[in-house]
Order: sequence, then C-alpha cells, then structure tokens
Amino acid sequence: MKPSPALDAMAAYPFTRLTEAKRRLQAAGVDLIDFGMGEPREETPAFIRAALAEAIEPLSAYPLTEGLPELRAAVAGWAARRAGAALDPNTQILPTMGSKEAIFTLAQALGGDVVVVPTPAYPVYARGAAFAGRDVVELPLDAANGFLPELDAVPASTWARTAVLWLNYPNNPTAATAPLGLYEQAAGLAREHGFVVASDEAYSEVHFGSEPPVSALQLGDLGHVAVFNTLSKRSSMPGYRTGFVAGDPELIALLRRFRPNVGTAPQAFVQRAAAAAWADEQHVVAMRAGYRAKRDVLLPLLEARGLRHAGGDATFFLWLDVGPEADALAERLLGEGIVLAPGSFFGPSGAGYLRLALVPTLADCERAAERLDTLLG
Repeated sequence: MKPSPALDAMAAYPFTRLTEAKRRLQAAGVDLIDFGMGEPREETPAFIRAALAEAIEPLSAYPLTEGLPELRAAVAGWAARRAGAALDPNTQILPTMGSKEAIFTLAQALGGDVVVVPTPAYPVYARGAAFAGRDVVELPLDAANGFLPELDAVPASTWARTAVLWLNYPNNPTAATAPLGLYEQAAGLAREHGFVVASDEAYSEVHFGSEPPVSALQLGDLGHVAVFNTLSKRSSMPGYRTGFVAGDPELIALLRRFRPNVGTAPQAFVQRAAAAAWADEQHVVAMRAGYRAKRDVLLPLLEARGLRHAGGDATFFLWLDVGPEADALAERLLGEGIVLAPGSFFGPSGAGYLRLALVPTLADCERAAERLDTLLG
C-alpha cells in the first residue's frame, strides 16, 4: 500500500494525540476536566431538536449540493440582520457539512500554487492546502500587532501565485478580533491578483465586548471573498455538521460544480433544523451568557496566578501567555486532570502559550478553578 505523500509527510493531527493521552489517563482513573478541544458541550436547544425530529421523513433522498431553499433563505436573513449584508440566497449561499470539510477542500477547487495561512492557526487551513498539493506561506500573528497579519509584508510575486488567503476572526486560538479595514485590504489584494480571501468566522457569535465582531460580510463588494460559518458554536450543534459558505457568486457557482464530486451536502432533516437555528437569536444570547459565566469563574483566577490572557474578548478561548515552560505546564496539568491545548498545536509561533476552551459545564469550571488554585498557587 502506498500512502499519499502528503499524508505520509504529515504528523498526526494534534488533537488526535491529545485524545489518546486523555484515554490513557481515564483508563488509569484520573478525573479529567477537559478544556482542550473547542467542542461545545451545552445541550442543543430543544426547538432545534424538535425541528430535526419533525423533518425526518419515511423516504430520505440524497441531498442536493445547492441545499434547501428555506435554509439558504434563513442564512440570508441572518446575514442581513447580523451584518447588513444583502445576499442572494440563490447565487451567494451554499450549505456545507459544518465548516471544516469546506475549509479543507477549498483549495482543491481553485487554481494557484500557494495558500497563505496565519500562524498560530486552526491546523486545517495548512493541511487542506497540503492535500491539494499547494505550497503554504505562513503569515505570523503576534501580540504586538494585536494578532493581525501584516499583509504588506507579502511580496506581490507571492500574491500572484496565491489560490487562497485564509483569515480567521474572531481568531482561534488567540480570541483576537479584526477591523473592517483588514478585510478591505485583503479583498483589494485578492481582486488585484486573482485569489480568494477565505474568512473563517466560526466564532463570530461568541463575544463579550459591547459590539459584535466585524464580519467580512460587511464589505460592500464581496468579489473574491468567501465567508465560512457554522452552527457548531453559535447554536451548540457540533454533531449536526451544518454550516455555509457565502460571498462571491462566481465562487459559489464554482463550488456548486466542484462539491458534487466529493458528495458533501447536509441531510435535508439537518438543513431544516439549521434553518430554524439561523432564524432565532434568543438562544444565542443565552449561549453567550453561559460562556461569560464560565469566563468570569476562570479568568480572574488564572491571571492572579500569572497566566495572562493575551488575546481578545471573543470566542470561547483563553490564550494564556505562559512563556518557555508552557508545554511543561500543560503536561503537569494534564497529569492532574486539567486538559489544556499547548499553543504549539497551532504552529511554532504558538509556543509559549496555552489555549483553554471554555466548554466544560459551569460546575466543572468551578471545580477546575479550585483545582487550579491549588496547582498554580
């Protein structure tokens, strides 16, 4: 058997390694409180579950790539309310199975030799590029610049070879947000050089500031722009695998041609549940309040113990500035049942940080705070 060269050259997915370590500790009887994976563990709201149940039919046909009209209309309505965007549901919105698979496969549908990715970053941007046979150019994000990329540092010769520039705000892992000017600059470069700006906005609805984070959907011109979003975080629906890509009609038409080849379209009953979720905001307000309560339990304690949150006020992540001993501390805390993700999981520039995902229950966050107070004291 001959494995793909890309797969053969690639280290195991970092969270797979963390899962294996957790299983060993659980088998040894360690009581784990898991802040490692960014997987919501709150109940999916009852009205969404009811919409799913009501949508199950005796005959389940293959779903069409373009998705159900009612789901596209619900996404367009949400985009108008949230970002003032006037999206055409028929030409500018495409339902996806969550956002991960759409992110991973995007480069396969586009020309160009290079995918430009931020670092530290969600690993799938670079991994999708590698499996598509593209070179990866990294854009460093650092605290001194608010974890924003320096687009001016990329030479025109690189932009000319680029297929995709990935942006991700609110940012995973740093929790930083971005100004509209960043998207305007990126979109201008994309139109000049013929690439796509792909904005991963999975955490757009998890925020704690006075104003919601900026979205690329707020751009007046969505030419060469693709926005990815998902209900996994907004509506506590990670297992439903439902999201969308929206933006440039030419790109959406291209993806409608590409995606039937890989057979990735959400089931109709999931799409109907998703339409109900995008149409409601009350449950999202409750979701934010829940994460705020967890943040208020943990963040003051961590900062009092010298683990400063270096990132912004969005996402459900805390990006903890630890210094050279970060990996050793993560290992020590893991042995004591507190699971955090080393910043190095997100690329070399993540070294010195730990990422804490506020996904355990409030009661478990309170238990963890007591345990951390002793361990870090």
